Amino acid sequence: MSLAVLARSFGSPEVLEVVEVDPPVAGPGQVVIEVRAAGVNPADAKLVAGTFGDDPSMLPIRPGSEVAGVVTAVGPDAVDGVLPGGDGPVSVGDEVIAYRVSGGYASAVAVRASSVFAKPPALDWAAASGLLLAGVTAWHLVEATGVGPDDVVIVFGASGGVGAMAVQLAALRGARVLGVASAANADYVASLGATPVARGAGLESRLRAALSASARAADAAAAGGAADAAGDGAPATVALDTVGGAEGLDAAVVLVADRSRIATIADFERGAALGIRLLGSGPGADPGAALRNAARAPLVALAAQGALTVTVAATYPLTSAADALTLPHAPGKVALLP
Repeated sequence: MSLAVLARSFGSPEVLEVVEVDPPVAGPGQVVIEVRAAGVNPADAKLVAGTFGDDPSMLPIRPGSEVAGVVTAVGPDAVDGVLPGGDGPVSVGDEVIAYRVSGGYASAVAVRASSVFAKPPALDWAAASGLLLAGVTAWHLVEATGVGPDDVVIVFGASGGVGAMAVQLAALRGARVLGVASAANADYVASLGATPVARGAGLESRLRAALSASARAADAAAAGGAADAAGDGAPATVALDTVGGAEGLDAAVVLVADRSRIATIADFERGAALGIRLLGSGPGADPGAALRNAARAPLVALAAQGALTVTVAATYPLTSAADALTLPHAPGKVALLP
């Protein structure tokens, strides 16, 4: 038998339970993965709560949309036996990551082979399980807003899973990045390649000061000299919101002139009122499914090169899935270890 986490009713994470289920079988176009780590994401809690639909016919719910593990079986026609991205034939014993999956909170899961990628050796199991959902969401943000080397980007929620990825991806594109997060996470945000800016009252003023300081430093570096203490500096050109709320979005529309280059994945009601881009699964938002699917292979490649990192905040056993979903906000990702 295999173990799986499920919810027999909608509600808080406490409704989750671990049960024995029949072992998964690799059907046509599928592989079976022995799960070594399952990524935990806010969307999992929303799924259990019924935010994405609460029709009783959906029950029981098995959360978990990304995993890392070892292939134990390969079904017929598993994408002609080839991993996406040219990683080679899918074989029993391969170490892989998979996204998007269904029911990833489990000891084993059957997955479409088209969702499977070779695990980057640079990432351990827990980190690997947290790469792709946050990664494709961040990729959507930077792609939709056209982030490039001439941009100055503000990332709200820079210490979270998606925010940390957005900071790194924007920096990899050559942009200067300001990362808004708790003051306690300033060192972590700086390690990702952003200038940290503390959230809270007075945010717009702190962002203006950081923009000026960043512009002076960039000008000085280009000129090969010290930063000039004078000057207001260049404005921000892009804002990426991963947390929602008035504080960040209200500052964004003041500091970024082009509202088509402000995007949120978290506050669709306020975002719609402000006329900015709405990305993801919210009402009126662009889901970007094709773009996100296409982003998986390049994200895996960047992680394999060491250009993208995944910080793991905490790991839990499968039996503590409810605790994992109620973990207070911390820098990085959370994983379940079956």
